[in-house]
Amino acid sequence: MSRRVSDEAALSAMSLEELWRLFPVILSESRPEWAEIYRREKEMLESVVPLSRISRLSHFGSTSVPGLAAKPTIDILLEVRPDSFVFEALPLLEKCGYREMHRDEAQMRLVLVKGYAADGFRGQAFHLHVRPCRDWDELYFRDYLAAHPDEAERYAALKRSLKEKFEFNRDAYTEGKTELIAAMTRRAREEMPGRHVPE
Repeated sequence: MSRRVSDEAALSAMSLEELWRLFPVILSESRPEWAEIYRREKEMLESVVPLSRISRLSHFGSTSVPGLAAKPTIDILLEVRPDSFVFEALPLLEKCGYREMHRDEAQMRLVLVKGYAADGFRGQAFHLHVRPCRDWDELYFRDYLAAHPDEAERYAALKRSLKEKFEFNRDAYTEGKTELIAAMTRRAREEMPGRHVPE
């Protein structure tokens, strides 16, 4: 049995509480190398997924915003065409070391991860979100934080506070950010209407 298969089996058998303990919320100060790590992963993805199927690749999340404290996980949005390719891409992405974490058949969304092992984080962690090409909120939120350093610092302060309370409860940490993210995203869409509408 390969190490990857045994890792997947071990992780699948763990309770949510065990997973949270193994993969706590970690916050790092901004690192300039995150942009380069994304660039290399983007090139790798473009080498395995047919370019005719890729509509757009984007770095989003806190690691994409210069100067923002972040969980050191690179979030990538892979938008594909046609919509049916969302799930057809899975075998190609598994060859790159990704494994499926979540799927939503109704919304045509697939989330894959890399960098998680049965004994904790292994190397760089990635979250790859595969979706149809749409006008996604996450891209507006990223751009809003980059354009408003004071708001980015407000968001970072909230994350630090939540990390202190919920280091071993990722769901509560994420839920605690939801209201502020929604408000900032609304303002972003007002300031930048149509910025990420697919061409």
